[in-house]
Amino acid sequence: MFETEEKMPHRIKFLLSLACLLTAACGYLFMVHLGQTGPSYAVAFLGVFATIAMWVFPEVTKRSPASLK
Repeated sequence: MFETEEKMPHRIKFLLSLACLLTAACGYLFMVHLGQTGPSYAVAFLGVFATIAMWVFPEVTKRSPASLK
């Protein structure tokens, strides 16, 4: 009746988090280099928000139509 859901391994999720934060940091530094202070804060906030959301919100899993009955 209850199926075990396969979730993303923590190691993969951790590496994705690092990549997201590194990309946000590079985007922030690039915007600061261009003199864009407002967009630089937005890039930093969105990078941190995306990383937190990856850990907080559950993953979407597809279920077969037969299991919905």
